[in-house]
Amino acid sequence: MVNLQEEKDLDNNVLISARRFEESPFIARHDTSKMVRGVYAGRFQAVYAGEDHLEKYWLLRRKALIFDVPEKPIEISGPDAVPFLEKVLSRGVSTMEEGRGYYALACTPSGGIFMDGVVFKLGTNRFWYVQADGPFETWLLALSVGFDVEIKDPKSRVLQIQGPASIAIMTAASDGAIDETMRYFRAGYFDLGGQSLYVSRTGFTNELGFEIYSDGAKTNHLALWDHLMAAGEPHGMEFSSTRALTIRRIEGGILGNTTDMDASMTPFEAGLGAFIDLEKGDFIGRDALINADRRSLLFGLTCSTATPSSGSGILDGEAVVGYITAGVPSPTLGLGIGYARFAEPGDWVGRTMALRLPDGSTHACKIVDLPFFDKEHKIVRGLDRTIP
Repeated sequence: MVNLQEEKDLDNNVLISARRFEESPFIARHDTSKMVRGVYAGRFQAVYAGEDHLEKYWLLRRKALIFDVPEKPIEISGPDAVPFLEKVLSRGVSTMEEGRGYYALACTPSGGIFMDGVVFKLGTNRFWYVQADGPFETWLLALSVGFDVEIKDPKSRVLQIQGPASIAIMTAASDGAIDETMRYFRAGYFDLGGQSLYVSRTGFTNELGFEIYSDGAKTNHLALWDHLMAAGEPHGMEFSSTRALTIRRIEGGILGNTTDMDASMTPFEAGLGAFIDLEKGDFIGRDALINADRRSLLFGLTCSTATPSSGSGILDGEAVVGYITAGVPSPTLGLGIGYARFAEPGDWVGRTMALRLPDGSTHACKIVDLPFFDKEHKIVRGLDRTIP
């Protein structure tokens, strides 16, 4: 299953039983008759809410947006939490400090990408892995045999506040406790309107931003929403569906699990080799990855005459050598952009090739490195505060 959020997907809908998936506890504050929901990690999300997505995009880049996202934290705790995570994840966690977050992958025995997400250390022998789409909780339960660990769903729902005004908004929301000194991929518990909640300086947009994690039934979700909106209102913050987020995450080179990468692709092929630590000891997939090809198969593609869409072919002469996993129009670049997945490694970057859309039309395109701009990630780290 993939989670595409392209223009064509807004009309490609089916009726489905709402009892099968989790509704957001914040839905009462942003529901609309125009809303189109998607399903991600067993949870509903608003992929469209009737808004002007370009207007929301520029609010994200210039001010701030709040997103009700379906990321799902899974708690791993107990005496064997560290050795268990060392076995499951391809990145070491034994030296993690409390309040630290790491982007980390979980691989299959054959070295394919099963899951990506962020692992946080909440306390001694207590971690959250904030997963992307896929049955990760079941995967962990199946692998936990022989380990003294507890795997559970803390029923946490996640809000993201993203954009250059996000620090000022979170400073106001936390009565000054969160400020410029909170570093990227750091986290902790903070009082937000009288509720103690876990907050991380992370997000899915490659803009400056934060994520707020509710505490299951202990959290008054609507009061939290109202508190955050009141803090954001002076700074122009608005709610948005994930359409603007999707555009920005692709511009920023953030990959979607099951959409841009999957179990048929190694981390090296996805360009994520930096997150594989073959020296840390045994982990699931290590044996397969030791001798795996280190070359990437995934790059960026730009097109000045069309927007790439999923499934579009990439042609080298008459031969189809790759395809688009997801594509969007980039308002910042004024180009159509997408992820290009090639069948074989090669010197693709810098090449001008042909893009064949599902309607049969062909367009000149260029293969580029990721991300599409801000290659040093200065925006998300707060080092570039230039407002476009």
